Amino acid sequence: MTDLSTFPITHKWPAQHPDRLQLYSLPTPNGVKVSIMLEETGLPYEPHLVNFATHDQISPEFLSLNPNNKIPAILDPNGPGDKPLALFETGAILIYLAEKTGLFLPQDAAGRYETIQWLMWQMGGIGPMFGQLGFFHKFAGKDYEDKRPRDRYVDESKRLLAVLDQRLSSRAWIMGDAYTIADIAVFPWVRNLIGFYEAGELVGFGDYPNVQRVLAAFVARPAVVKGLAIPARV
Repeated sequence: MTDLSTFPITHKWPAQHPDRLQLYSLPTPNGVKVSIMLEETGLPYEPHLVNFATHDQISPEFLSLNPNNKIPAILDPNGPGDKPLALFETGAILIYLAEKTGLFLPQDAAGRYETIQWLMWQMGGIGPMFGQLGFFHKFAGKDYEDKRPRDRYVDESKRLLAVLDQRLSSRAWIMGDAYTIADIAVFPWVRNLIGFYEAGELVGFGDYPNVQRVLAAFVARPAVVKGLAIPARV
């Protein structure tokens, strides 16, 4: 059995099943990308809740795995060369899990890079812009009298939704008929924008029928339903 005790993170979050991939996360749009991917692939894993309320993300144990103090992060006891592998950053984790399982990433080089292109588009655009919009619309930013910062992110979110809607106009998923890590990365953020952030009316979500259609298909997937609630909040 793999010994994970040399990894400080396991001192705070002991591995009950050290032979399984360890997930350290919280069910946020970024966090659920990885739990959904794990559910979709069927890889055995053990989830651990990183509680922001108690500042788990800045504990020495968590920082030993991810010095950037962001969730999610993973520790795979069965990494390359049969050695444990620790990873953070959702894009890197999704690519790693796709390559490990041979799932949700095209095997041909052109399809692979095009999928990664859309994954990076989410990481560089959808995530940061929707997140800033959420701040200015729902959280502390809503009290700012000057609405120009909020409107900047509203406009950019609309632009990104229009790009996505056009991409999906003749496709079942971002890459066509095949469901990929690009969809797993993008649609938790779309769901959060109109759900938790309550910004659907603000961005005119009804103007993006293709995004609506694919979001509905995404959240209906059994693995997505499960992954959206992992790790369970306590």
